[in-house]
Amino acid sequence: MYDKSDPRASLAPAKTGSMLSQTGLVAPDQAATFYDQPPQIDDETGKSWLHRGHNFLVAYSEATPGATFSRTAQADEYCVLLPKTGAEITWNGTTVSVPGYSIAFVPPGDSSLRVPEGGEVIRLFSTQNTDLAELCGNARGYDTPRSHIPAFEPWPEPAGGWKVRFYSLDVAPEEGRFGRIFRCTTLMVNVLDPFEGPRDPSKMSPHHHDDFEQGSLAIAGEFTHYLRWPWTSDMADWQEDKALEMGSPSMLVIPPPVIHTTRATGEGSNQLIDIFSPPRHDFSNKPGWVLNAEDYPMPG
Repeated sequence: MYDKSDPRASLAPAKTGSMLSQTGLVAPDQAATFYDQPPQIDDETGKSWLHRGHNFLVAYSEATPGATFSRTAQADEYCVLLPKTGAEITWNGTTVSVPGYSIAFVPPGDSSLRVPEGGEVIRLFSTQNTDLAELCGNARGYDTPRSHIPAFEPWPEPAGGWKVRFYSLDVAPEEGRFGRIFRCTTLMVNVLDPFEGPRDPSKMSPHHHDDFEQGSLAIAGEFTHYLRWPWTSDMADWQEDKALEMGSPSMLVIPPPVIHTTRATGEGSNQLIDIFSPPRHDFSNKPGWVLNAEDYPMPG
C-alpha cells in the first residue's frame, strides 16, 4: 500500500499465491546499530562493521587515510559506495580513480581499494564470499535455512565485458522515478534522495516482498522502522509488531513476507540506502528507473 505520490504505486500488485498464504516463515529481522556496537575489524585500515542478509552483506568502514582494502579471489562482482571521499580501485592491472559521491562496481578476482584521504567507505558483497560472511556480527543469523528465499543466482555479465565501472550520485530527482537505482550482476542499490526533516506520517508506504529481503542502510539521520509479521494459519509464525528506532550508521535486514515501512524522524537530513540481491525485476522493468541499465542486461 503506497501513498499515491509514491512512484512505487505504479508497480504491479503482488501475484496470486503470495507467500503471505504459506506457513513456516518465522524469521527475525536482523538489526545492527554500528554507532553503539564495536566493529568487527579494528586495524590499520580503520574500523569496519559487517552485517549480513541471506544473499548480501554490508561492510561499513571508517577508513584511515591511505587505507587499502584488498580482495583476493573475490567470488563475484561487488559494489563500493563513496558518499564523500574518493578512492583508487585497482583490478586486472588497471587503477581507476573514483571521485567522492560515486558508486562503483568491481569485477570478481583480485582487486584493491585505496582511500587516500580516509573517511566513510561502504562495500557491498554477496554472501557467496564466505570469508566475509563469517566475519559479520550476525554470522549465525542464517544457520537456520530460509527455504522461502530462492537460491542466489547472478544476473548476466555486463555489456562489453568486465571492468571497474563507476557512476556519479549527482542525479537530480525526476517525477515518476524512485530514488537513484543502480545494479550489477549481484546487487541492486537504491541511494534514496535525502529526506529533510521528519516524514509526513500521513504518507507512509506499508508493503511486503514475497521472497526477497531488503537491506536498509542508514548513513545519516534517524529512522523508525515499522515491521508487522503476517498472521498465517500457523500461530508459530505470529510475532508482535515492532517499531525499531535507529540512528546512523545502522543496518536493518527485513525478511519476507514481513510488512514494513520506514519513517525518517531526524530534524536534519535523513539518508537511507536500500540493498537487494540479486537485482529486482520489478524495478528493472520500469523504464528509466535503473540508471545504469545499459551496462547491465537483465536475464533473458
